[in-house]
Amino acid sequence: MSKILIKNGKLVNEGKIFESDILLEDQIIKRIARDISEPNATIIDVAGKYIVPGIIDDQVHFREPGLTHKGNIATESRAAVAGGITTFMEQPNTNPQTTTIEKLEEKFVMAATSAFANYSFLFGGTNDNLEEIKKLDRNACSGVKLFLGSSTGNMLVDNEEVIEKIFSNTEMVISAHCEDEGTIRRNLEKYKNKYGDDIPVEMHPEIRNVEACYLSSSKAIELAKKTGARLHVFHLSSGKETNLFRNDIPLKDKKITAEVCIHHLWFCDEDYKTKGTLIKWNPAVKSAEDRDQLWKALLDDRLDVIATDHAPHLLAEKDNVYTKAPSGGPLVQHALIAMLEKYHQGVISLERIIEKMCHNPAILFDIKKRGYIKEGYFADLAIVDLDNSQVISKDTIAYKCGWSPFEGTTFKSRVTHTFVNGHLAYENGNFSNERHAMRLTFNR
Repeated sequence: MSKILIKNGKLVNEGKIFESDILLEDQIIKRIARDISEPNATIIDVAGKYIVPGIIDDQVHFREPGLTHKGNIATESRAAVAGGITTFMEQPNTNPQTTTIEKLEEKFVMAATSAFANYSFLFGGTNDNLEEIKKLDRNACSGVKLFLGSSTGNMLVDNEEVIEKIFSNTEMVISAHCEDEGTIRRNLEKYKNKYGDDIPVEMHPEIRNVEACYLSSSKAIELAKKTGARLHVFHLSSGKETNLFRNDIPLKDKKITAEVCIHHLWFCDEDYKTKGTLIKWNPAVKSAEDRDQLWKALLDDRLDVIATDHAPHLLAEKDNVYTKAPSGGPLVQHALIAMLEKYHQGVISLERIIEKMCHNPAILFDIKKRGYIKEGYFADLAIVDLDNSQVISKDTIAYKCGWSPFEGTTFKSRVTHTFVNGHLAYENGNFSNERHAMRLTFNR
């Protein structure tokens, strides 16, 4: 029996910060109390550092199968663990796409031998796989993903009759990428006529604009209300969209929820001048005013979850003219410390960071025994030092693609330890080669 005793930490959990020890026994949090004594345990004294639940990232693209030159489950989950992320939900736009139960189970088999963090997958909806969705057990995976705007992987679902049938025929959370394809195509044609393929990247938020996002999000929400579907809108990027969501009921009672990503909280359109296509995402990073409104909605609980939409591409792919440079970027290794920087700036409290990155994803997806520091729960933990600054540089980047949009950024905090199911998976820049990750289970 493996026992680890974490001494002298400051726990951040369920809206409170308090000093405590934590005893881990095998995969489980056995005891939380002051001054625990356990003679047979390995002792790790964290000397006043903060202990948080392992981060749950509900939206990543780890590129396996079929796109593994960009990243794979092993490399990207390892980078996630370095950032304190202990659970990920991977998206279906791989090659082949995760649009049949057979392909979904093949992904689980891959992850069982390669993942360093706990895992589940989203099942992709298409214009022609409704019958597969009907057969999908509600506990089989995280939920269903619909691309209601085209993005990497050509999984656009644009048949409105099919979309309504999907909404009407699953009990699972439907996570949606919402951008109106017609609006985007018209805008792109306008700028291509003016610039050809070499459109200035500063035009990206004009092409994939606020109206494209709002039109799609509002239609999806209207349909969810009509059908009673459980809808989760991914990566909100505009202030206008935030007004579509409620904050007057508890999260557990919400049928329609929303997520915001690190890049939309951090960057704005002014950053295209220096970052170029490195911050080309779909939906686009928009104005500073949009960013401010996203923060306001996050803090007043209209937006429920913070995620990454981690989507690595090679620098050679990104270093291209606008129409050929893919959208997406790597974020899992630096997401938590980026949010901790906002804590240092007085924008958000530690307790709210943990609520939005740990507790709320667990509630929203009905994840079993994760997302909190509780006795009897799986021992997924991150330890952070809030006073140990670092400059992000290539030699510390764990992503297979080898770059980060945060390169050159100084962060005041760092993740020092990460535990996955009671196993010390990461410590001060060193990774364990052992895999103790588990397939997620759900309380549905």
